[in-house]
Amino acid sequence: MPAALTAGVLYFAIVFAVGFALGTLRVTMLAPRLGELAAVAVEVPAMLLASWLASAWLVRGFRVPRTSVARLVMGGLALAVLIAAEWVLGLVLFGRTAGEQLAAWTTPPGLLGLAAQLAFGLVPFVQAQLVLRR
Repeated sequence: MPAALTAGVLYFAIVFAVGFALGTLRVTMLAPRLGELAAVAVEVPAMLLASWLASAWLVRGFRVPRTSVARLVMGGLALAVLIAAEWVLGLVLFGRTAGEQLAAWTTPPGLLGLAAQLAFGLVPFVQAQLVLRR
């Protein structure tokens, strides 16, 4: 289980860094031209690809077992840290209230982003399932 925990924290860090960079481009360049929903829709596939590649690399590097428990721990920890980091950034850096944070998830772009985050959390598990079915 230590491998899954370490990989989960690093999985969060890598994908968060990619997301921060892509999110900056989305907000400054895409959203003003395309609108918020279209901008998020453009960003999501890139984020899921980054998630897939980062997960596969970390799973190999840390030899995370292919068990459902290990992979769900890895993805679940990464997702929990991601949600916590987003809350802290929203509250501290952007000055949003908790209600504003929650309300943002109820908009179409927020729901699409939340769905992508849930997919991010499931990537390590899905990868294990695909390997086991071969």
